[in-house]
Amino acid sequence: MDVERVDFINVPTRDATRAFAWYHEVLGLPLDPNNSEELRAGQVTVTFWEPEGEGFEFKPDVGGFAVRVPDVEAAKAELESKGVECAGSGDTGVCNMAVFLDPDGNAVILHRRYAP
Repeated sequence: MDVERVDFINVPTRDATRAFAWYHEVLGLPLDPNNSEELRAGQVTVTFWEPEGEGFEFKPDVGGFAVRVPDVEAAKAELESKGVECAGSGDTGVCNMAVFLDPDGNAVILHRRYAP
């Protein structure tokens, strides 16, 4: 198999409208230029899925996904100024990271790699 790239990620939620607003207005992800009901994180489309509406159990994605930012501390401070609590942060020796949880408990990781 020849995988070219990741096209989209599905974020599980109990309320897609609320999730969309949080990721767009709080996290700052822009609208997808091809579909105003989806958001973009770089080259990846972010969509929202209500599993309970399809008969599945809702479980937040605690592993989450990482978004690369120019400065983790600055991005962390920006989210905290909007009332979002940081669930943990640190330097791994390869990258800086800060973890935040969306309103459904899904992890969003602010990330910046600085070493090969």
